[in-house]
Amino acid sequence: MRTTNRALARQLVAEARHSLEKVYLPRITRCLGMLSDEDIWWRPHPTSNSAGNMVLHLAGNVRQWIVSGLGGALDVRQRDEEFAETGPLPRRALAARLRAAVKEAGRVLARLDASELARERMIQGFRVTGCKAVFHVTEHFAYHTGQIIFVTKLKRGEDLKFTRLPGDKRKSARLPAV
Repeated sequence: MRTTNRALARQLVAEARHSLEKVYLPRITRCLGMLSDEDIWWRPHPTSNSAGNMVLHLAGNVRQWIVSGLGGALDVRQRDEEFAETGPLPRRALAARLRAAVKEAGRVLARLDASELARERMIQGFRVTGCKAVFHVTEHFAYHTGQIIFVTKLKRGEDLKFTRLPGDKRKSARLPAV
């Protein structure tokens, strides 16, 4: 079977959207629902970031790289402020900010075609293709999702049951959402 550039572009974008919207975002919002306000802003060390900082950082990254970088919106990101925040910002506000960024990114991604994925542009001072930007955001989101999950497991002392292998009969845990 021969895959066209158009079909490959659609598949890449669909996989990225699925990962952002259906895998990582729900896991982060569930973790926010399980953590206390204090735990959301807890830093294990002064040079570390809290789960709250990571949520702000992800929202900023998605907006800068996808919504602005690929979608053409004005880049208004204040990256240093994402890490300087010490909270507490309400968990619902954090979750809403991240959901909005992912939703906006989804709309931009849905409009991308093969030529847009191949085209180079400058994002955050880097010369990248649209494809590289999509990979960067998806990979970056996965990385910080793992950190937020780790903090949640550390603070809660329990398995969050996010992973089910094919054939696993146990049900996924119903975790509080925000």
